[in-house]
Amino acid sequence: MREESDRPEIAVARIAVRQHGVITVSQLHGAGLDKSAISRRLQSGRLHRVHHGVYAVGHRGLSLQGRFMAAAFACGEGAVLSHGSAAVVWGLLRPIDGPVHVSIPTTSGRKSRRGIVLHRCQALAEPSPTPTSLPIRGGRGRRLLTTYRDNIPVTTVPRTIADLDGSIPPHLVQRAIRQAELAGHRLDAIASDRTRSDLETAFLDLYRRSGLPQPEVNVKLGRWEVDFLWRAQRLVVEADTWTYHRGSVAFENDHARDLDLRAAGFTVLRFTDRQLESEPERIAADLRKALGCGSG
Repeated sequence: MREESDRPEIAVARIAVRQHGVITVSQLHGAGLDKSAISRRLQSGRLHRVHHGVYAVGHRGLSLQGRFMAAAFACGEGAVLSHGSAAVVWGLLRPIDGPVHVSIPTTSGRKSRRGIVLHRCQALAEPSPTPTSLPIRGGRGRRLLTTYRDNIPVTTVPRTIADLDGSIPPHLVQRAIRQAELAGHRLDAIASDRTRSDLETAFLDLYRRSGLPQPEVNVKLGRWEVDFLWRAQRLVVEADTWTYHRGSVAFENDHARDLDLRAAGFTVLRFTDRQLESEPERIAADLRKALGCGSG
């Protein structure tokens, strides 16, 4: 008799383990629990309501992945993590405070939930014309732009980055692109500025704002890779941080690099993150002079 009564609990536990500690009301029913059984478990603390129709099993202390999974479940069939939340799931950005972002088919009439930002995406409702799209569990047909990460339904990396554009500061978009490239994800038509750090992105923004010619970014010159290169003007600019370049090995490498480049006929300028923050106009003036752009 004891074994028979334990069966729903075992089923619930197995489902919750796969889903970062959360479960839906329909899954509870499928495990053999009716409405009154669910109510008793809520009262005893074995279940905790996270969203309408979505519960945490055993305790309220959900992981970040559990919060993400619960938000996707709360938004119904075909819902997937997207935007900044998807970027966190993929490891492209650090966790961002605030609501969870979820995309749903635009044909859905679902209402927003507390702590969730809903995005309506028509492409999620369209059949896939290619054999590479992955099906969303429980959905009808195959859907574009989605996959699973840690068992969480989520937009693909290219779609995630496309969604980030315009929804977060540009330097964070570039950070996400850099992380995706480092992780080996294919980004298809998404443009990268080829920077490797927020500092390099900030310098590139300065060049654009100042109306300076566009440099090549992170390119090889002989045995060295340089941050920014104006090839025709034979000018190299290195963006330095005190933390990285204070060590003796880094200092020696920088010195050897500068000697080699100058011997090859290049002018080498170095600017720090502190200079960029406190003296951007002075940096722009130095660059105009070195590039022969006049006073601007």
